[in-house]
Amino acid sequence: MTKPILYDYWRSSASYRVRIALGLKGVDYESREVNLVEGAQSGDDNRARNAQGFVPTLAIDGHELTQSLAIIDYLDATRPEPPLVPSDPVARSRALARALVVAADIHPLDNLRVLKYLKNELGHEQDAVDRWYRHWIHEGFAALEALAPDSGYLGGDAPDLSDICLVPQMYNARRFETDLSAYPRLVRIDGALNELPAFAAATPEAAKPKD
Repeated sequence: MTKPILYDYWRSSASYRVRIALGLKGVDYESREVNLVEGAQSGDDNRARNAQGFVPTLAIDGHELTQSLAIIDYLDATRPEPPLVPSDPVARSRALARALVVAADIHPLDNLRVLKYLKNELGHEQDAVDRWYRHWIHEGFAALEALAPDSGYLGGDAPDLSDICLVPQMYNARRFETDLSAYPRLVRIDGALNELPAFAAATPEAAKPKD
């Protein structure tokens, strides 16, 4: 069987999510870099597999799949252990709601292409761009903190889709020097998650191509 190929970028939070999910599912895969800083995502090769010119794309089981949450949904459907989204309808809805706080409400506003547009096209100084970034993190994290349990992970006793979305966003929050003191539950959960092998192996530092 052909080994799956993940077209990603080491610092892409969407790619980071998929790396975590692949690790949790125990899927051995090959990583191929699409360098976002150099604009490789807009090249013909990448657009041929990803019409939006984004990362990640996962080539698996004869398919080329895009959008991180859709990829994770496919992995959960085809490789059900461990489950990343609950089967119970209420628990499933709540897990998706937590995940979408990050994937729909924080990440799109803080995506690299948005930050570049703010700076290059609209002429904002880097300090203003950084304040924009932190503002939307605070908006989302305040809600997610309220939804987080006092013990365990966001998903309870085992990580779920919302935990997979949380960790890359926490990483980015620290990159942009976001004050996380108002989110003790999220900080605790993030620390516990990063001790798990699948999360530790998926970090940007671990995924960064070696010189």
